[in-house]
Amino acid sequence: MQTKRRTKIYPLLSEEEPEMPFQLTWLPTVLKNAGLKVSEQPGWPNHGTREMRTIEGVMCHHTVGPKTGNMPSLKVLTNGRPGLAGPLAQLGLGRDGTFYVIAAGRSNHAGNGEWRGVTNGNDHFIGIEAENTGIGKPGDPMHDPWPAVQLDAYRRGIAAILKHIGQKAEMCCAHKEYCRPEGRKIDPHSIDMDEFRKEIAAIMDGTTPVPAPIPNKDPAGRPTLRRSAAANPIFLVQELQKKLGFVGLQVDGDFGPLTEAAVRRFQRQHELVPDGIVGPKTWEVLSRA
Repeated sequence: MQTKRRTKIYPLLSEEEPEMPFQLTWLPTVLKNAGLKVSEQPGWPNHGTREMRTIEGVMCHHTVGPKTGNMPSLKVLTNGRPGLAGPLAQLGLGRDGTFYVIAAGRSNHAGNGEWRGVTNGNDHFIGIEAENTGIGKPGDPMHDPWPAVQLDAYRRGIAAILKHIGQKAEMCCAHKEYCRPEGRKIDPHSIDMDEFRKEIAAIMDGTTPVPAPIPNKDPAGRPTLRRSAAANPIFLVQELQKKLGFVGLQVDGDFGPLTEAAVRRFQRQHELVPDGIVGPKTWEVLSRA
């Protein structure tokens, strides 16, 4: 069920009062518990135009971004664009199925519209911007088919969020369904939303198999390492810290927040998913570093 909403006072808090996170701080945990890859962006708990009202559902979008790259639209979604301040969504969804957590507060993603009686989408819907050029026509140079792993994560992420807030699959809508006047938006392109909602409902009902997790070991037998995991071998964490080689990172065998941040930086530098988890793909690149 939905957690109790904390009321935030506006305009901005006085200088004497500490800044407090917005209400959607549960997003990463809910997505991770659903077996999804998550990348938390710097400052996301305090990012938002203001506090949201009661969360009624989830709205689906596509980014209209570049054709290459996993989440090239992330900066725009975080900071906004001319004429529209950021954040432009609470979540970004990369082509490899990684959810990028951008904001815990209200975002400017919905505009004018209506879905199931809700007319203020920005205040009541969590926005997900899935990376895609927005071109669904085969033969177009910018045609961008949806990767299966991305669509699967899209469905599973929405199912997890709706279950957490106590809503049914019908409270997932596309921007193209919500917006008014009708026909003004096409996102997310080429997704049959009625079928999409049926698939989300099946996940929520437990009739859809859970995807395979990140392998526990790579081909060389090195275990997957992650923050605060009790099974992390100290000597391997020390090896990892040496290979990362970031200034100020102690080689102490403790996979804590500083090591996780260093892993994320390394992954971004090498165009890997910046999830802070050292699995087979990250071990492979580290071995060549």
